[in-house]
Amino acid sequence: MRSRFSRSGMRVCLAAGMVLVLSACSGGIMDPAGPVAAGERTIMLDALAIMLAIVLPTMAATVAFAWWYRAGNKRATYRPDFVHSGRIELIVWSIPLLTIMFLGGVIWVGSHRLDPARPLESRVRPLEVQVVSLDWKWLFIYPQQGVASVNRLIIPAGVPVHFELTSASVLNTFFVHQLGSQIYTMNGMRSQLNLQADRPGRYYGQSAHFSGDGFSDMNFWTMAVPVGQFNNWAAAARGNGPVLSAANYRQFARQSQGVKPFTFRAVQPGLFDAVVRQQLPPAPGPETGRGGHTMTSPGDAH
Repeated sequence: MRSRFSRSGMRVCLAAGMVLVLSACSGGIMDPAGPVAAGERTIMLDALAIMLAIVLPTMAATVAFAWWYRAGNKRATYRPDFVHSGRIELIVWSIPLLTIMFLGGVIWVGSHRLDPARPLESRVRPLEVQVVSLDWKWLFIYPQQGVASVNRLIIPAGVPVHFELTSASVLNTFFVHQLGSQIYTMNGMRSQLNLQADRPGRYYGQSAHFSGDGFSDMNFWTMAVPVGQFNNWAAAARGNGPVLSAANYRQFARQSQGVKPFTFRAVQPGLFDAVVRQQLPPAPGPETGRGGHTMTSPGDAH
């Protein structure tokens, strides 16, 4: 009876463990929602399969050799004077060499096909989005629509998105797990990234690089919506919120935590380029203050 309970308990634990493992994949990099993330997952799985081609036979051979050359096996040949075997050397070196060649080929092809600056193949004109990472919030500027959004990225599903990214302060990273391609944002530099959401959904985005006290607030939701709904959102955004001028940007760039999403109804032309060229002075950085203030409403941006 005790043995029966222990076996049933073990089955429950294994089932619970599998549920936890599978649930961890949901909404993460192994659950892609776009072509870039799908390509990155393929590279990861291919690399895993290639490496397991060494790991699994090695583990099996370790057990087999230990069993065959055990002290009680009289059929095993005892050769204390063995020094060298050309056949063994050939196997030992050829398998890692082939593995490196396969992995190198996978990485070579993937790194060119998934180059962040390479436009995605599509008959649809890409949406332009300019991204600025600040202390500690995200600014998304839509130059074609003339609006901007804070801590919420709205994109049309099925449409390629061309991002231009920079930092108004310290080094940071832009990463939407299910869309792929984590990329750095750097002060005074312009990075490029091309992504696409294949289906409508709500996808988590964050900074994956520690940047000070408010780092835990450096996250946002990416909302992929139908094209018509995106156009309606842009039209509604043009009727609400403050204007993002150079003067307002200087105030907005101050350190702040827990910033709730809101929109700017208009953006001064060329503002993103002014941030990149540092015509708008960079923020002082997190080392000059502790904690910052909390911005909770669009009115605080004035």
